[in-house]
Amino acid sequence: MPSVAITGANRGLGLALSRSFAADGWRVHACCRHPEKAAELKALGEGLTLHRLEVTDALQVSSLARSLADEPIDLLVNNAAVRCPGGVFGALDFDDWARSFAVNVMGPVRLAEQFAPLLAAGTRRQIVNISSVLGSIARTTSGGDYPYRTSKAALNMATRGLAADLAEQGVTVVAVHPGWLRSEIGGETAPLEPEEAAADLRSLFDRLGPEDSGGFFDRDGTPIPW
Repeated sequence: MPSVAITGANRGLGLALSRSFAADGWRVHACCRHPEKAAELKALGEGLTLHRLEVTDALQVSSLARSLADEPIDLLVNNAAVRCPGGVFGALDFDDWARSFAVNVMGPVRLAEQFAPLLAAGTRRQIVNISSVLGSIARTTSGGDYPYRTSKAALNMATRGLAADLAEQGVTVVAVHPGWLRSEIGGETAPLEPEEAAADLRSLFDRLGPEDSGGFFDRDGTPIPW
């Protein structure tokens, strides 16, 4: 059966994707910081395995990769992210900014580095970095939200680099904007439910090929300018 690893799987988009893949018979490796609190993930059945993972913890990431050494991974979804509140010019919280980069940029790259051999042994060989249109420099016309915006722009750049470094192993790496989701990051007034975005993303994942590697896409596959 195909296998997927998803970070930030205990809520929002990560939970919706975990539920969707599990329902379709995938082997789901659902990663979150507090698996003991992830009741909704636990209810998804035997095809799902919960893993404790803080993406900023290099030892946890490497230990997880070692524990899966005998299992090819078809798809890695780097979904875990933070959106810190200290992003207003004149009152910037630089510690929050540093944490944003640790989670939103270095976390996905750390996962990609450790999981590369597992992905190369898989069939799909895909890494999807969940980014945001707020990381598009071309579309930025306002200030504020510096930690989140700059970290997502940096994640897009990392996506390009990973696509180049993993090309010889046949791994496709893309950045994807899932839409403005009703979630902890997107807020309660967002127009899109995570389940809607998950359905669109599943369709996009199915269509991705090596020719798309290094790209930045909306959830329907429309390219987004850098």
